[in-house]
Amino acid sequence: MTARIQYLDQVIAQPDFWNNPSRAYEVLQEIEYSIFYKHQQYHRWCSILEDIKAALELLELSADEQLWQEVQSNLTQLQQELETLEIQQLLSDPCDQKGAFLTITAGVGGADAQYWAYMLLRMYSKWGESHSYKILLVEESCGDLAGIKSASLEIIGHYTYGYLKSETGTHQLQQISPFNVTNSLRTSLASVEVLPILGESIDFEIPEKDLEITFYRHRGNVNRTETWVKMVHIPSGISVSCNQERSQMQNKEKALAILKSKLFAMPTAGYAYALAQGVQLDKIQPRLIKSLSNKLIREYILHPYTKVKDLRTNVETTVATEVLDGKIDLFIKAYLQQLNHITSVGKEALDNFK
Repeated sequence: MTARIQYLDQVIAQPDFWNNPSRAYEVLQEIEYSIFYKHQQYHRWCSILEDIKAALELLELSADEQLWQEVQSNLTQLQQELETLEIQQLLSDPCDQKGAFLTITAGVGGADAQYWAYMLLRMYSKWGESHSYKILLVEESCGDLAGIKSASLEIIGHYTYGYLKSETGTHQLQQISPFNVTNSLRTSLASVEVLPILGESIDFEIPEKDLEITFYRHRGNVNRTETWVKMVHIPSGISVSCNQERSQMQNKEKALAILKSKLFAMPTAGYAYALAQGVQLDKIQPRLIKSLSNKLIREYILHPYTKVKDLRTNVETTVATEVLDGKIDLFIKAYLQQLNHITSVGKEALDNFK
């Protein structure tokens, strides 16, 4: 940690450091995080360990139930934070430390699918709250009977994208339908898409001729002053909506930020790929876009038994209610470990080939 800060300090000392404002912004952000968060975190762990050692010494002299409970609580807290650190060690992509835009879209199936999309929205909100992240609702389209047709969250915090990139894909629910009088078993689908918040570190301009922007007043609630904005990137057909900011301009800016993230992160024809290949952004075609959110990645079974299983890592649990309450770290960790292993094997094979 200290070595990294020293390296960054040397980077700042370079005469041409301020020639690239975006890179300078990124470096300063990393230094702030390293100094004011990681060091603070390390000292807190040391303090917790000292408290535990002192308490154990007292417990050797005389039994104290309250003190023993305190020791167990401190150990649990330390274990959870160390597990979080362990996951962070698996995150090496430059975008992993960024915040995330998370979009949930209900599949076909009417009220059941729309209610399932709402359950996922709640699950990710609970997960974000448990990690003390800032969560903002960017866009929400209510369902016809219940739930939501779609919703987008902006989740702000370090490593948010690195964690949540594991959630991109289609999620399947099997349960007794609460909307069917025959109590029949229904299967519902909803897709999740996770994108990094680019912020100031990466920026590019989208030509105005490539954008189609539509404004609507919010329907169904005359007391709301927000203006709903829909933005379409014409060459690729990608569309983004935003309806939660206070003004039309704020909604437009947020929609543009999400659209840029979508274009940058497209798996086969994104902005990063276009830069490397010398391809103009307005030449991106819809047929080149392969959506990762169409792949089935996880199944949630609530009847006739309870089970949640990740189809990529085969990790599963029977405590489905806890998962739906936001306890998804076991799936995130397993996915990142698998991804890290595949990447390491790929690099080793490439080195051997060379």
